[in-house]
Amino acid sequence: MIKEQFEQLTEVEIIDRILNGEKPLYEIIVRRFNSYLYKIGRSYNYNHEDTQDLMQDTYIDAFKCLTQFKHGSSFKTWIIRIMLNNCYRKKMKFSFKKETVNEIINENVMPMFNNSNNDVQKEIFSHELGKIIEASLLRIPEEYRMVFSLREINGLNVAETSSLLDISEANVKVRLNRAKAMLRTEIEKTYSPEELFEFNLCYCNPFTERVMKKIHEL
Repeated sequence: MIKEQFEQLTEVEIIDRILNGEKPLYEIIVRRFNSYLYKIGRSYNYNHEDTQDLMQDTYIDAFKCLTQFKHGSSFKTWIIRIMLNNCYRKKMKFSFKKETVNEIINENVMPMFNNSNNDVQKEIFSHELGKIIEASLLRIPEEYRMVFSLREINGLNVAETSSLLDISEANVKVRLNRAKAMLRTEIEKTYSPEELFEFNLCYCNPFTERVMKKIHEL
């Protein structure tokens, strides 16, 4: 496991060092983004095993394309885009229907969840709780589920979500508004977004080792 001293590096610093030959530092990238990518795959309705396969493909694709990452952009958005593209290809479905933007959107409404502690991962999770929330979210149509996942669970802003899903910012707001209406009564009472589709620590270590083995073989 990479020493803790390296974990304070920014993604840009890590990428620069990887491109200069420090390939083992890619483990930091994998550990840092496991939770985000896992939530994307599960929100897209893939099971645990398929989601891990998509995550592995995404990390390998990202590693091969590190020289193409533009330092002025968000690495989080960049790698999530790769994950989404892999999800799209697997399902062979590349477009969402467009909603007409004719409903009133309250721009000042408080976020459904306070998502300020995304980087603080809990060490103990309730399996039963996760099942209840996953089942609830999966009952929502895919186009709303994906916007909810990107905005509320992964903490992306409207512009980033719009770019990733190739829909207008107005449609992002419409879909999020509708998704919240579908979920609020059932979820908001008790649960937090960090408990949705969490990539538990018991999976993180073996998965990271598996990915790094593939990376070292490249």
